[in-house]
Amino acid sequence: MRGDLIRILSSIEEKANELKLEGYEPDVVIVGREAYEFIREQVNEEFGGDEEVAELSGLPVRVVDEFGKDALVVDSKVLGYENSAKRFRVVP
Repeated sequence: MRGDLIRILSSIEEKANELKLEGYEPDVVIVGREAYEFIREQVNEEFGGDEEVAELSGLPVRVVDEFGKDALVVDSKVLGYENSAKRFRVVP
């Protein structure tokens, strides 16, 4: 559904902007397996085909099974520092 895809992309951009305002440089989106499958389904429904999702909002995507339905926008160069990542729920 287009609305879900727009919501996800908006969340990524919002979290990336929050990080930028705090002086970080977001460079990757880490998503849980459930979140990735949901995003992949939305992208393929919108654009057709059966492709993998390698990038969202200009940021590369990495899958970490343990994150489940959630995702993180991350500045990987300083991961571990306070506030260097912003988490959000992908699957309602």
